[in-house]
Formats: sequence, structure tokens, C-alpha cells
Amino acid sequence: MGVVENSKLSVVGAGSVGTSLAYAALIRESASQVALYDIATEKVEAEVLDLAHGTQFTRSSVIGGADLDVVAGSHVVVITAGAKQQPGQSRMELAGTNVGILERLLPGLLERAPDAIYVLVTNPVDVLTLAAQRISGLPSERVFGSGTVLDTSRLRWLLAKRAGVTTASVHADIVGEHGDTEFPLWSNARIGPVPILDWRAGEPFTREELDGIAHEVRNAAYTVIRGKGATNYAIGLTGARIVEAVLGDERAVLPVSTVLSGVRGIDDVALSLPSVVGGDGAFAVAETPLSSDEEALLAASADAIRAAGATLGI
Repeated sequence: MGVVENSKLSVVGAGSVGTSLAYAALIRESASQVALYDIATEKVEAEVLDLAHGTQFTRSSVIGGADLDVVAGSHVVVITAGAKQQPGQSRMELAGTNVGILERLLPGLLERAPDAIYVLVTNPVDVLTLAAQRISGLPSERVFGSGTVLDTSRLRWLLAKRAGVTTASVHADIVGEHGDTEFPLWSNARIGPVPILDWRAGEPFTREELDGIAHEVRNAAYTVIRGKGATNYAIGLTGARIVEAVLGDERAVLPVSTVLSGVRGIDDVALSLPSVVGGDGAFAVAETPLSSDEEALLAASADAIRAAGATLGI
């Protein structure tokens, strides 16, 4: 997409995810200005300087620092700040620390960017999305999480590779928790117009193979973290893509995490379903078709997120 004039994206957190997201947003020209904020002065100033040195080659500019005023007037604020997931550590184990960070951050952000759409990327993203919505008091469509957009990208990449087609021709979504209870909607997964189990251009898929692919998607982050210590490039691109849908008022359908109210019988839980993402925020597509098995899996995923939130008093 072309850069949206006079648009401002602020990225909170200059760790590996935040800097990758800022870098992706500059390259993709997701916003006309990218601001990077972190409390670690020397680190954030160095990251901004490094990014700024490349802006001859992009139409987007970059500012940043350790003063929260850099986020003033933002149209979108993406929060990546939080404790880093360690090898062998579950996303839920991060929850307590990261809710505390949100409680300290959000009042100052809201004061400086009261009209922004807020996107949570920090894990566990579903629990933190609900926490952020409660802390901020904003309407649920204006505070949402990156959810399973990256998991869906991982799924489509694996399916495309296996089927020998371009990723853009694979239509399949991961929904539920961004974590161990997430699952693919196989009941409406397609390659082009063809249901995935009916695909015959090459070796057909089997149920067992699809289960193996779903398992690989669920464990992809752990595999990357084991090897390099963090996942950052793909989530950076994912965040930039979500920002573009908001700033461009695209009304793109993406499986972001929203606080649901009466959708599929689920209330006061943030989880991912295909959602319309545009200038007003994110709205879950309540009529997304699910099989009876998928309904049960979604309820179980909601229960897992609800239990994690309850332990934190959310």
C-alpha cells in the first residue's frame, strides 16, 4: 500500500519485536511517521538513530526516545513492551509481569494519544488485550490484539508449501487463543475455491497430516525461541500489516483478538476470530461458520483464557 499521508504510528517497546515492527513499518511505508518509545534511553535512541539513517530510502520518517511525549497525536499505538518469553516458558507465565507494565503505561499513553486505536502484541496477548481494555475504559473495538494473525500466516505458509501453490491462494484461519489451545478452522479451509480435503492437484491431504500441520503451527514460536531466543521478524511484519488495515481504513478481514460480548456465547474474553479491521478498529465476524467440533474447541480456548485472567484478577 502507499503511505497514508499525515498518519502516525507509535510503537511502545524497543526490544526485538518493537524494533522489527518499526523497521517493517518503515520499509512498507505503513505510516508517514513512526515513533519508537522505550524507558531504556540509550537503547531506544540508538535504535531510532539506526532506523533514521535508512530513511533516505523510504517515504516514512522516524522519531523516538525515552520521553512518552513522542507518542503524542498517534493514530495507532502498538504495544510490544513486556518481559521476554524464555525458552521453555509458556505465554501465560508472562502474564502477571506484563499486566503490571500495562497498568503503568496506559494512563500516560491515553493522555497523549486519546483518539488512537491501541493494538496489543505483548504476550499473552489475549489476557493482556482484556486487561488493556479494562484499564483504558475504551470501547472494545479500539483496543485489540494481534491475536492469531501470525499463526494464520504460519498455517497458510505450511499449507502452500505442501500444496505447491502461492500463499495468497490458501484461505485458512487459526482462531481462539494465541497459544496452546488455538486451532485451525478446517471446516472452511480452502485452496482457491477447493475445500482442503478435496484438493487433488498432487498428493491429497489427510486428516492426520492436517493435525500434524496444526501441531507445527502451535509450536512454531517455541521452535524459533529455542533456536534464536525470540520471534521478531514475522510478528513485526504482522503488526505492520494490522496497522495498515487501520490507517488505510481497509476493512480487511484478519483474525485479531477482540474482547467478545455475546459472540458464540462468549462474554468478557478476548480471543481471535476473523474480524473486520479498519479505521474504527476491529469487529469480530460473529457469523463465521464453525463445525460442532470447532464450537467446542472455541469454548475450551475461551475457558483457558478466562482461567488465566481469573488468576490475575482480570
